Amino acid sequence: MKDSLSIQDSDLFKNISAEDIQNLYECFPACEKIFKKGAYVFRVGDSVGFVYLILSGSVHITNEDFWGNQTIIETMKKDTLFGEAYVFSNRENHLVNVVAAEDSVILKINPNHLFETCSKECECHTQLIRNALGIVSEKIVRLTEKLGHVTQRTIREKLLSYLSKCAQLEGNKSFYVPYSRQQLADYLCVDRSALSHELSRLQNEGLINYQKNYFELLVNHGSIDGI
Repeated sequence: MKDSLSIQDSDLFKNISAEDIQNLYECFPACEKIFKKGAYVFRVGDSVGFVYLILSGSVHITNEDFWGNQTIIETMKKDTLFGEAYVFSNRENHLVNVVAAEDSVILKINPNHLFETCSKECECHTQLIRNALGIVSEKIVRLTEKLGHVTQRTIREKLLSYLSKCAQLEGNKSFYVPYSRQQLADYLCVDRSALSHELSRLQNEGLINYQKNYFELLVNHGSIDGI
């Protein structure tokens, strides 16, 4: 699969030699698994048992209410851990769905001893724990960013907050977002039709150009109504 991440290049195993990685595998068994686009890694109610590392592709973390309305909580890309919050909070069952957003290769890791130093007290295991905590901290930052978007008062403010952050992260005024129109509406917790209307309005005002999931932010020297 294209653009696949090697274990040694992963942030989880950063600053750990190939030999030490093999030794670590003896502490916590792991296996790679391929998930086709749309396949569930796990569903709400499934038993908690593993920590996952995305080697290639990406996944959507979704929530679904009683009536089947779905919300995208987050999209996770290559070199991201997930599932650890459930494992280490001693949850028995998952409260969210995780579905492959594209064809993905995911490493399933037995969590036993993952965040605990082994009896040998080897430095590589200590480094692994540091790396894992760094990845988890980065996830918390991303969720905080999302909170900043969805707590804006209007759809316009939510959109501009999200698109501005995308441009900042890409370091470019032109970028692709990882969502379809419906998925973007779900992510921002708004109605799809209202979202599409606001996008058209922003484009007509000369603030953005867009086609499908490609966006370009434009400089408008006038005021931005509604903010």
